[in-house]
Formats: sequence, structure tokens, C-alpha cells
Amino acid sequence: MSAVRDAAKRPAPAAAGKGVGLSAALASFDARIPFARAVPYGLQHVLAMFVANLAPIAIVCSAAGFDGAQTAMLIQNAMVVAAIGTLVQLFGPWRVGARLPIVMGVSFTFVTVLCGIAAQYGYGAVVGAVIAGGVIEGLLGLFAQYWRRFIKPVVSGVVVTSIGFSLLSVGATSFAGGAGAPDLASPQNLFLGTVSLIACLAFQSLAKGTLKQLAVLFGLAVGYVVALVMGRVDFSVFEGVGVVSLPAILPVAPEFQVGAIVSVVLLYLVSAAETMGDTSAVTSVGFGREATEREYQGAVAADGFTSALSGVFGCTPLTSFAQNIGLISMTRVVNRTAIAAGAGALLLAGLVPVIGAVFSSLPHAVLGGCTIMMFGSIIVAGFQMIANAGFTQRNVTIAATSLAIGIGFTQVSDIFMVFPEAVRTVFMGNSVALAFVVAVVMANVLPKNMQVQGALVASGADEGREVPGSEGASDEDGEAGGGAKAPDVAGSVGEGGARTCEARDPVAR
Repeated sequence: MSAVRDAAKRPAPAAAGKGVGLSAALASFDARIPFARAVPYGLQHVLAMFVANLAPIAIVCSAAGFDGAQTAMLIQNAMVVAAIGTLVQLFGPWRVGARLPIVMGVSFTFVTVLCGIAAQYGYGAVVGAVIAGGVIEGLLGLFAQYWRRFIKPVVSGVVVTSIGFSLLSVGATSFAGGAGAPDLASPQNLFLGTVSLIACLAFQSLAKGTLKQLAVLFGLAVGYVVALVMGRVDFSVFEGVGVVSLPAILPVAPEFQVGAIVSVVLLYLVSAAETMGDTSAVTSVGFGREATEREYQGAVAADGFTSALSGVFGCTPLTSFAQNIGLISMTRVVNRTAIAAGAGALLLAGLVPVIGAVFSSLPHAVLGGCTIMMFGSIIVAGFQMIANAGFTQRNVTIAATSLAIGIGFTQVSDIFMVFPEAVRTVFMGNSVALAFVVAVVMANVLPKNMQVQGALVASGADEGREVPGSEGASDEDGEAGGGAKAPDVAGSVGEGGARTCEARDPVAR
């Protein structure tokens, strides 16, 4: 029994005394370093995820019909809850939190479904579903060792691919000026979107090293300046903005609609699988080892409970951000104090309402020019994840069938009219949920020894490919539970989108 406990322990932290340099301390999770010296390294992580943390809530607020002031307030809250979620993952009270250098932020996974819920039931139903689903995921996380083996890597790849496809129309609508805009697809909007997109691509191509993480932020800045010159920025959101403001608790009263909750809970299961992939990636990249069961459980539990807290602040669910894992792979900075300093900076930013107002005043076309690129990279990352799972006939069959049903059936809503109202509410128009259910069922029901000859199908030897995090949770065909995670795409397209961190890191999100 003691051997099991010893195996689960983290390697001894590096001593942080006078004989240890700053680089060595930054490469140690528990080493103590002066807070002031840690701040610049923490700010790197904040900048890498800043845009992707705020864009999802801005998109959902637009679908809900919120004005600039309401959107700015929820953007402010999003920064606060992301900081809290990151601190929970770093310090891990009780069994909640991985105690790993995991950065949390608002997830794109839920955007399409929550936009639909907001349009159909109102934003109160969004808040209620986020809170209820977060609690359910948090409780499931405490028992992750019993179910994570059922989520195969190919399932995660299918889901991430379908998420990317479902977001393309959201990005395209934003590029054209935003849903309901009277000047939708006007030459001015298309020009702004194009300028922002070109700026992102140019920065991505020309920048070096970790600066590539700031491509989207650069694109937004260029687009914003051009919009200012064109007189397309709405300054009304700055009226009455104070210097400092505390976040609002329950700014929108929650409403608990069963159909909305079921739809969101399915996506929470997806988020849980993705978070386990990120947990495996961060231990592999940052510490050269596999994640322990305590770390898997704590990461998923934190993902759920902090998402429920996000709902209390009126925001959408949180998730772990893998572009920050990519940053770890490049900088080797895993120190808890450094990343906590970044979380502190994000928390302070959430107390300054003018930051939320600036982001809220962004023209939709500027945001769309950058997010369309981000959403496309999610699709590519999903393809990468499917490839990492192995192009066996079994995996190809699962991916092809689940994507065809999930994306295809939701384009023809009449298919669902023969089903009960509860089924229509959950799956009609929700390609991610449908693809997830089909992929999970097929991955756990199809025979393990499916074989076929073909140029696009890998040999049977690939069936045993190992994925990090599979220890104690692998099947006969070698497919592991806790699939890899795709990017929550923020800072960059190459690194932050379809990127692999290391040879052992399947896909970083």
C-alpha cells in the first residue's frame, strides 16, 4: 500500500535557495521565487489566453441580445472567474484542483449550444444550465477513475472536430458584422474582418518564439485602430465606467430548463475528457511523467466546480487552456508562484471595468476576423487528434460515422421530428452532442479486431498506439481513456491551434 502512495507522490521539488538560479526555480513547480521576479513569466500566460478567455462570452452575449454595458460587465466577470479557476488548479484544496500549472479560461466548446439556448429560452436558462452542469461534472470528476477509460482518444478527436465545424458559422456571421446587424455583410464590415485576419496571419508568420502566442491580440489591436479611423467603434459602452468595480454576483437570475441542462451536461462530459487530455499533456511536457489519478480527478473536479462558480457570476463554463501548455513546452516555466502571479494579474484586470469596456466596444467584424482563424484551427486540431489515435479501420469507421451523423443530421432538422420533445431539445441543431454520443457508443461497442485492407487505413500494429494518460485505463486494442485535448485556440494559429507540444503530447489545446 505504501508503494502505491509513493508512486502517486510528486517528485521532490527543487530547492530554491541561493545556490539555485532563477531558471532552475522556474522549472520547479514548488520552488520559491520572489513574487516580483515571477510576474513577467506569469504575464506571458495571461497574454497567451487573454483573447480566447473573453471571446466566447462576447459571442454568447451577442446571441442573447445584450447591450454593450451588460457585455462589458460579463467580460469583466470572465477575467475574475478565470483567475479563480487557475488558482484552484494550482493549489488544489481538498480533492478539487490538480495542483499542476494548468491555466483556466472560458471555453469555446459550449458557444454554439449556449447561443441556441440563449435565443430559445433566454440567458437565465444559460446560467442555470452552466451551474447545474458544472456541479454534475465536478461530482463526476471526483470519481474519474471509474469512467475515464470509456472516453477513447478517437472520441475526443471527433468531438473537437465537430466543435470546430459548429463554430464556423458563428465566426463567419461575426466576420460579416454580427447576428442581427442591419449592415450585415456590408463592404465596411468585410473590410474590417479582412484587415484583422491579415494582421493575425502576418504576425503569426513573422513573429518568433513565444511572441507567436500574441497573434490574435495583435490582429484585434490592428483591427480596432482601423475601426477607430473608420468611425466604427461604439463609445457608448464607456459611459459611466468607473476606475475600479467589483464583479457582479448573479447578474442574471438562473432558470433551470431540463432540455438546456441535458444539452450542456453532454458538453461537460466532452470538456471533462478534454481536461484529462490536458492534464496528461502538462505532466508529460512539464515534468516528464504520467499524471496520477489524484491529478486527473482534481483537474476534472475543478473544471466542473469552477464552471458552476462561473455561472454564479453570469459567465459560461471554464476549461483548461492548452495554448498555455504549449507555452510551457517552449519556456519550461512550471513554477506555481509564476503562474499564480499571472492569475493575480488577470484578477486585477477583472476589477478594472475599462478593460471589459474596450473589448465590448470591438466591432463584431474585427472579432470575427480573428476568431474565424481560431475556429478553423480547432478543426485541424481535431484531425490531428484522430490521427494520433491511429488510422485503424475501427477508428476511421467511428470518426466517419459519428461526424456524418452529428454534422449531417443536424443540418436536416426534420429528421428529429419523430422523436420526443426531450430528444429534439438536446440534439436538434446540436452537432457536438450528437457526434459525441454516437462516437462513445461505437468506440465501446465495435469489435476490437476490425481489420480491412486499404491505402488510407493503418496496419493492425497501429491499433496499439499508446496515448499519454492511458495507464490503468487501456483496452485490448490499446486505446486509452482520457483523450487528448485540442486547443482552446487563443494566442496563435500554428502554436495555439493545430499544434503538438512534444512527442509525447498528443495535441495541446
